Amino acid sequence: MQPSRLKFKLEATATGSRARAATFRTLHNNVQTPLFMPVGTQATVKGQMPDALLDSGSQILLANTYHLLLRPGPEVFKKVGGIHKFMGWEKSVLTDSGGFQIFSLPNARSIAEDGAEFRSYVDGKKILLSPEVSIETQMAIGSDIMMVLDQCIPSTADKATAKLALEITQRWAVRSLKTRGDSLQSMFAIVQGALFPDLRKQSADGLTQLPFDGFAIGGLAVGEEKHEREDMCEVAAAMLPSDRPRYLMGVGTPLDLLEAVHRGVDMFDCIIPNKVAQFGTAFTSRGILQLRRSVYKFSEDKLDPACACPVCQKYSRAYLHHLTKTQEPLGWTLLGQHNIFFYHQMMREIRQSILEDRFMALYNDKRTYLQEEDIDNPAVPPKIGKERRPRELGDYIVHLADAGFASIKQISSGEIMHSHTPPMEEAKSLYVDQANLVDRLQLPAGQTADEADELVIWDIGLGAAANAMAAVHAYEAAAAHGPVRRMKIISFENDLDSLRLALSHKSKFPYLRHAGPDALLERKHWSSRAFPGLSWELLEGNFWTEATHASAKPDLVFYDFFSHKTDTDCWHPDAFRRLLALCRSNKSAALFTYSASTAVRASLLAAGFSVAQGVATGVKKETTIALLHPELSKISYTLLDREWLSKWERSNAKFPLSLTEAERAGFEQSIRQHPQFLNVTSHPSKG
Repeated sequence: MQPSRLKFKLEATATGSRARAATFRTLHNNVQTPLFMPVGTQATVKGQMPDALLDSGSQILLANTYHLLLRPGPEVFKKVGGIHKFMGWEKSVLTDSGGFQIFSLPNARSIAEDGAEFRSYVDGKKILLSPEVSIETQMAIGSDIMMVLDQCIPSTADKATAKLALEITQRWAVRSLKTRGDSLQSMFAIVQGALFPDLRKQSADGLTQLPFDGFAIGGLAVGEEKHEREDMCEVAAAMLPSDRPRYLMGVGTPLDLLEAVHRGVDMFDCIIPNKVAQFGTAFTSRGILQLRRSVYKFSEDKLDPACACPVCQKYSRAYLHHLTKTQEPLGWTLLGQHNIFFYHQMMREIRQSILEDRFMALYNDKRTYLQEEDIDNPAVPPKIGKERRPRELGDYIVHLADAGFASIKQISSGEIMHSHTPPMEEAKSLYVDQANLVDRLQLPAGQTADEADELVIWDIGLGAAANAMAAVHAYEAAAAHGPVRRMKIISFENDLDSLRLALSHKSKFPYLRHAGPDALLERKHWSSRAFPGLSWELLEGNFWTEATHASAKPDLVFYDFFSHKTDTDCWHPDAFRRLLALCRSNKSAALFTYSASTAVRASLLAAGFSVAQGVATGVKKETTIALLHPELSKISYTLLDREWLSKWERSNAKFPLSLTEAERAGFEQSIRQHPQFLNVTSHPSKG
């Protein structure tokens, strides 16, 4: 293998571990490993001044080719003399190729041998991001380390898909090298292969025959379990040459970094330290602190007594708590500054322990607190019967499932919200993923976020806010990668005690550790400061009364009343007729609900909806989707066909419980003559 442009020097390897300490030289500075690279996607680390990053110990910043290609564009970098001069940064820059960002737009791009084609979120133009375009852009940017363009796929992909992705990544790597030519910029290849060791070996064997200056482990932290990521990280790192840097892309928490160093990785990047700071989270030597907790309201203690960063030297936990609760941007800036310093300090300590051959002692010590909540002020759930905060409120009680997660149970009916599956897991699968929400948020070609229509969700039956929060999290994740459509959630609820109860037990309902739910409960409205296009409204009272006052008609309806046995009227054909009338102004609207009962589906059909099969969730083999006009749907769903109609004909529960004898004849006729059953075969909606 040819000598590396980085002049990589391995200095030490820890006894009993694969942890390594090394140095290498970029075009701008000497770099010591292991190291963490703060993410400055658009030539800036959000909320952080370059001088603060420099003082914290940042050696390399990561920027993104996909975003910088679109704005400001390669021409700007050529004119100003590169990204270092552009952003006032004197040390190194690594540019990601844009492969992960393309992966994040699964329904807004196409990938072929030439490259990835997508529409610009800036002006709507079609762009082909080929290996050549990616490297030419990175050369114009002037980064110290360039990444080859790769095809990133979910780590849980099947073997055939993973094999095709690694093979195209291999061919793109060859084209990337050719495009670089004799540039002095270094270049890393990316090992793919999902969770298949033999595919990882195939990828590594091919790439290590080529003159790359370092190697990255890609395709992890995109769907796999923690233990799977750690195992595959160890397998992949062992396949890479010892005389080149090893870079694990997009990972992770401090504990993730410690585990990966133990497995032989040298370099890391992740948005986590700065991102969680936005919500009041700090990593410290005393565990993970959630600064929103009231325990810090009067605390004069420094954030971390063992930290020498400027934030810990100057500001109290009480002040940082105040900034977090009031959502002041300074709070994000200060906590982000501390978290980045914490990451760098941890890497310096790890490096020193490797050089002194005491890494395993440090590894065992740090594992005891890096994954813990505040050690000094633990939020330990009190024993049942002796809780400071009651487990009951009004008609609701906190229910602890055998599987270890918490839900809210209605005492009078005995019904449990999300009884078999953790609330956020079910909400994401049933409502967010099935509605393909992330795809719907993409900007139409040629439109800006201000020009595009707002996406409106009616969250009918707010409950403990799991469904709405799943949508909020999906929006925030999509918006973090670039401009998206504005989104408004309108939640309807006639009894807010379930949400109040869940909010008083956030340790059991961690998804509520967010600015939105508290603000919604207090003011009936919340607008995100971090993502200005996101808003959330609450209409309290009877849905059928309040719906007429809603500020916007829905694109998506999350229909989540209690079952037809408890809320009988809400599942009657008349209820669905009224809902259809409310939605008619948006002919492509879609409704999603957990129920797959024959009577509920029949009621939707009788009301005038077209009805399709929904995904399985918990113990339910199917759920239900209702559409106004299937041919206008943005997503392809499988409509109920004549086979279902035959089953309905034979069913003992073909009529809603509340239907009178006089109503049954007309009800039967409306089902049999429904347009979706006029075809002999199954009739999926058009995508």
